[in-house]
Amino acid sequence: MQKIVPHLWFDKEAVEAAEFYVTLFPNSKVTHVGKITDTPSGDCDVVTFTLAGQDFEAISAGPYFKFNPAISLFVTFENEAEIDAAWNTLVEGGKVLMEYSAYPWAKKYGWLQDKYGLSWQLSMSENHQMGQQITPMIMFVGGVAGRAKAAIEKYTSIFPNSKNEMMVPYEKGDGDVEGYLKHARFTLAGQNFMAMDSSGKHEFGFNEAVSLLVHCDTQEEIDEYWEKLSAVPEAEQCGWLKDEFGVSWQITPSVMNEMMASGDTEKIKRVTQAFLKMKKFDIATLKAAYEGNQ
Repeated sequence: MQKIVPHLWFDKEAVEAAEFYVTLFPNSKVTHVGKITDTPSGDCDVVTFTLAGQDFEAISAGPYFKFNPAISLFVTFENEAEIDAAWNTLVEGGKVLMEYSAYPWAKKYGWLQDKYGLSWQLSMSENHQMGQQITPMIMFVGGVAGRAKAAIEKYTSIFPNSKNEMMVPYEKGDGDVEGYLKHARFTLAGQNFMAMDSSGKHEFGFNEAVSLLVHCDTQEEIDEYWEKLSAVPEAEQCGWLKDEFGVSWQITPSVMNEMMASGDTEKIKRVTQAFLKMKKFDIATLKAAYEGNQ
């Protein structure tokens, strides 16, 4: 099981969006569609899917959070036909953030928001091959601009099998604040991530529309990640937290996937009602709810 999974929050379109995204890349499919009921957002569709062999999860839970470019999906391509096809499909009904063109760092590159608002960066470049086709890109703006390096150091200290791969700072006269990170690559639990700083005036920042979901096998793991990451007590709810940089995480028992994929509506309803009362997840309580032993 993939340790850290990008999680996408939609108003009503999670299943529709997942079915759309899996048409874009080889080795992609919707793996499960389910529903949780009687939540503060009403009945919510939940979906798990893979894109280019990588796991993603999504939920339809109301119009409370909107996608923005603070966290985007950076996708690399090896040939022009594939990147052209992906760009033309994703941009339809969407919004161009950086023109699709040749740049000094890439033979072809473009940045867009698709018709659902999700932000994508598409690149065909020898400089961007990472052994993982889709990489979450975290952009630190506003009050956390300039803190990308600190965040990378924090995250890589928390997760095993993690390290800083590359940091390229802005130099004097290079278009942003000297010392801010122009481009960075790092691994968390063996998975690739990117980061950058931007001091420009942006009308957006991190929110729960894109979160990083961490699968945990034990209560000890949950307790450890919760203690090390959570920095905003008022954001703690149903396994969600925010770190000191404003990035949202979900610290989730691995067994939850099995429970939610069981197809047993009564068991799923009991588990849902149990976790709605929690901040940090308690595995024993969730298992008891699942078995009807509350």
